[in-house]
Amino acid sequence: MNSMYFTEEHESFRQSFKDFLQKEVVPHIDKWEKEGTVERFIWKKFGEMGYFGLNQPEEYGGLGLDLFYTVIFLEELQKVNSGGFAANMWAHAYLAMTHLNKEGDDRIKREYLTPSIEGDKIGCLCITEPFGGSDVAGMRTTAIKKGDTYVINGSKTFITNGVYSDYLVVAAKTNPEDKHKGMSIFIVDRDTPGISSTKLDKLGWRASDTAEIAFDNVVIPVENLMGEEGKGFPYIMQHFALERLVMGINAHARAEYAVEYAIQYMSERQAFGKTLDKFQALRHKIAEMASRVDMCKEYNYSIAKRLNDGVYVVKEASMSKLLSTKMADEVIYDALQLLGGYGYMEEYPMARLLRDSRLGPIGGGTSEILKEIIAKMVIDKKEYKPAT
Repeated sequence: MNSMYFTEEHESFRQSFKDFLQKEVVPHIDKWEKEGTVERFIWKKFGEMGYFGLNQPEEYGGLGLDLFYTVIFLEELQKVNSGGFAANMWAHAYLAMTHLNKEGDDRIKREYLTPSIEGDKIGCLCITEPFGGSDVAGMRTTAIKKGDTYVINGSKTFITNGVYSDYLVVAAKTNPEDKHKGMSIFIVDRDTPGISSTKLDKLGWRASDTAEIAFDNVVIPVENLMGEEGKGFPYIMQHFALERLVMGINAHARAEYAVEYAIQYMSERQAFGKTLDKFQALRHKIAEMASRVDMCKEYNYSIAKRLNDGVYVVKEASMSKLLSTKMADEVIYDALQLLGGYGYMEEYPMARLLRDSRLGPIGGGTSEILKEIIAKMVIDKKEYKPAT
């Protein structure tokens, strides 16, 4: 136990969550991976156990716990070996629900946040567009005010929970002429006329319903605007720090899982009269892999502590995602190699782990974009500030 960050209560939660995942989730993973659908009942079970409300306010049914419960939640989700299942859970809890909590008014919180915490409603966050990718400011989707409604037109892509969610948190241009200040955030019910979703076929994250979503004259009431009109861009930027840290934590956790599995395999597999963990070349490879995992993990814990204390950690979270996802890809590649031919077999976890991990340097802002953001802060001394 790392007592710098985790208390006995944290570790008790970790063990109970591990047990829950082994009992309620792991038996279904292969089916969900094959079918590309996570069945609805598991959302309700997560809700009943309070797992969607770890960091949410008690007033709306949450538990109001510190961020290290979230760290544990993310780490253990990576160890069921389904990046897609994990993504469905954390995208709901830490992408869609973060906007509900931070920008939603009391009505929106009671109608959407509380049932999201309880596992009765599933949310998705719609920011990325087919022609924009990581260029959030270049968004083309519009929400034009007409009387007491907004009319949304445009499309979004690579949306996690994009097919089966009950509501969508949508970023759109309310003033298309203004690149940054013209963006706003809305809550949109799935059954609103004019919304259509197309499921995407992916290299990894097979259990996740990633979608392209089209909005064709989708009419919503003005009260579905979240926060202030025109402040969507700073809202999104503000929450990117959490999203990037989430992806950094995911990366160190899946890499740690890969190392642990490789060590176990090597302790059992024999060649030339001794187990693989007795060969110096392989032992030293493990030493290097474990060191890289631990460096990223400790850095991510320190950022989580600062974020929990209210520090605006956009630079550090960007660095976390950049380096942790690169590390995870490389460590998992090496772990697969250590299994030899069995690493390439689907009945062993490494093949899926390698495919799922590849999304890390792409989703939530590509590594190339993150390098430029970090360069602006380090070289140009640019400061990003929270939305006011």
